[in-house]
Amino acid sequence: MTLLLDHPPAGPHARARIATAGAPLAAAAAVVILIHGRGSDADDMLGLARHLGRADLAVLAPEAVGNTWYPGRFLEPVARNEPWLGSALALVDGLVGAAAAAGHPAKRILVGGFSQGACLALEYAWRHPGRIGAAVGLSGGLIGPLGSHAATPGSFDGLPVFLGCNEADPHIPLDHVGETAALFRQAGAVVDERIYPGFGHAVNRDELTALADIVEALVKA
Repeated sequence: MTLLLDHPPAGPHARARIATAGAPLAAAAAVVILIHGRGSDADDMLGLARHLGRADLAVLAPEAVGNTWYPGRFLEPVARNEPWLGSALALVDGLVGAAAAAGHPAKRILVGGFSQGACLALEYAWRHPGRIGAAVGLSGGLIGPLGSHAATPGSFDGLPVFLGCNEADPHIPLDHVGETAALFRQAGAVVDERIYPGFGHAVNRDELTALADIVEALVKA
């Protein structure tokens, strides 16, 4: 099924597809927004969501126009990835807004993703303190060069943030993951940072288990 937003974002992702799975939004125990990586699609994220083992979740999976959220690497200056990045962030905010309009408090909304989608999820969480209940970055970090997020946007008041990455990921430098973890911690988030040996640029079983555990805590919040 697909979801239509009342107020689609402006810009390149205005006509982005939003795939859904699980429970209807208004009746769900929690809302899980999962964002795909570069060159992938929404169905890939719906496949990942099946590992959560719960039928009472509303899973929302946006799909980038052209299957890419922004054209450059995530560690480039933000301006080089506009207007795609701003449009993508607005799309995520529209999904969070749809969840809130359906009656879900922030504490029961998770935003996460893989690779480029992880970067987008983390950047969204960083820019919107108090808007969601958990953030998950599977092989990703905050968007922009090291040191470009020096200003704290506000307090995260115990927000669970999960960061998982291969120690030799060819796309995600570990110093960016480390800085992302440090920044969220300094702003009051509770960060679970896990660096894995030798499995490449992919999602592993431990990360899926961690994601499922976060969702369980979200449902009980």
